[in-house]
Amino acid sequence: MARDVTDTTPIASRDALVEWLAAGCKTSGAPLRIGTEHEKIPFYSDTLTAVPYSCVDGRCGVGSLLEGVQEATGWEPIMDRDALIGLAQTDGGGAISIEPGGQFELSGAPLVDIHATSSELGAHLSALAGVAHSLGVQFLDLGASPKWSRAETPVMPKQRYKIMSAYMPKVGSRGLDMMFRTATIQANLDFTSEADMVEKVRVGLALQPLVTALFANSPFLDGKPTGRLSQRSYIWLDTDPDRTGMLPFAFEDGFGFERYVDYALDVPMYFVKRGDVYHDVAGASFRDLLEGRLQQLPGERAVMSDWANHLSTIFPEVRLKTYLEMRGADGGPRAHMTALPALFAGLFYDSAALDQARQLTRGWDAAARQKLREDVPSLALDATIEGRGLREIARDVLDLARAGLKRRAYRNAQGEDETIYLAPLEKIVSDGRTLAEQRLELYRGAWGGSVDGAFRDCVIPL
Repeated sequence: MARDVTDTTPIASRDALVEWLAAGCKTSGAPLRIGTEHEKIPFYSDTLTAVPYSCVDGRCGVGSLLEGVQEATGWEPIMDRDALIGLAQTDGGGAISIEPGGQFELSGAPLVDIHATSSELGAHLSALAGVAHSLGVQFLDLGASPKWSRAETPVMPKQRYKIMSAYMPKVGSRGLDMMFRTATIQANLDFTSEADMVEKVRVGLALQPLVTALFANSPFLDGKPTGRLSQRSYIWLDTDPDRTGMLPFAFEDGFGFERYVDYALDVPMYFVKRGDVYHDVAGASFRDLLEGRLQQLPGERAVMSDWANHLSTIFPEVRLKTYLEMRGADGGPRAHMTALPALFAGLFYDSAALDQARQLTRGWDAAARQKLREDVPSLALDATIEGRGLREIARDVLDLARAGLKRRAYRNAQGEDETIYLAPLEKIVSDGRTLAEQRLELYRGAWGGSVDGAFRDCVIPL
């Protein structure tokens, strides 16, 4: 999340929280938009070392990257006390933020088609290129940093990350790796009604393990292969069970905005932000804040910004806000940054494709979905569910998405529709090799058993 919310409207009741989510429903005739987020892992090209926030020994870091992009774009600064920690478009569109270990993230604006997403991505990388080159910085296109230990990974100067870092080891064994050493691509989608939201949450949750398999691209950690194709996804399996996972309750009768609110209220808080200060309330109940009896802040009552910020600290495979976030993909190359939103635009923004996707996944029960989620970090497309191989299911899903995108019929200046952005996924399925498997072959071959080759062959061109 690029910027924590500052809405000071008091929350009168639980109903106000439900209404806040329901306000995300797009009115009839309003265009359904797609937002795309992607994180990139920076490194110094001459030393293959991580990039800190501040200048050290004459070398400048992530803070200088932000300053340079601000100068190139004119975007507004986002501050955490005295530290520049992000940028926001002046028209309220996209934003840039830095993740805990320096991962550089673009949170794209909500756009009407994937052609616009591709143009936005090109503009972002162009703005980043000049300053990155001047600092000797490049960006890995992997879903986890392949070389540096956690101790060698820098820490960004954001108050919320300090609070999260202290809490994570209390609730899981891999939360700090999630924060500091992983990168993702995320697609954000609209819904038109509560029923539409429910359908998309269910299809999205059922398909997130498939997304993880298609985008598997994090086979290394600590300088060697981990034995998994998506180490990023494996890390999430033991980060914090209170705020992660496949949300089996979303498939139960009666699921809707109210049920998600009750789930979110039961997720422990990290912080309460007042002014420029993040108050550490990690483990506390949002219900207590609603009722003005939070022990750490006696008498303080919840406002709408507390709710928005709290929802941003919940990390299920599909997250509900006033839009839906698809969270299953590893970070990857530029083509993957447009492939993920294209996949879900084709599935979610065409009624026939959405219905067929629901039919395809309808017979998968909670146990089967969970087993698939646990299998895909190691097996990727070789995993199975209900007797079917995931590679075969991927072909079906891509066919549905392709048909949906064709019916959407959004064309670029060359007359091409959005199906062009599915090409990297279709190649992975047809070739039978994920990016992770391709990179492992390089490790065993051209890289000579060293992950240093990734800093040459797994770099985002600027």
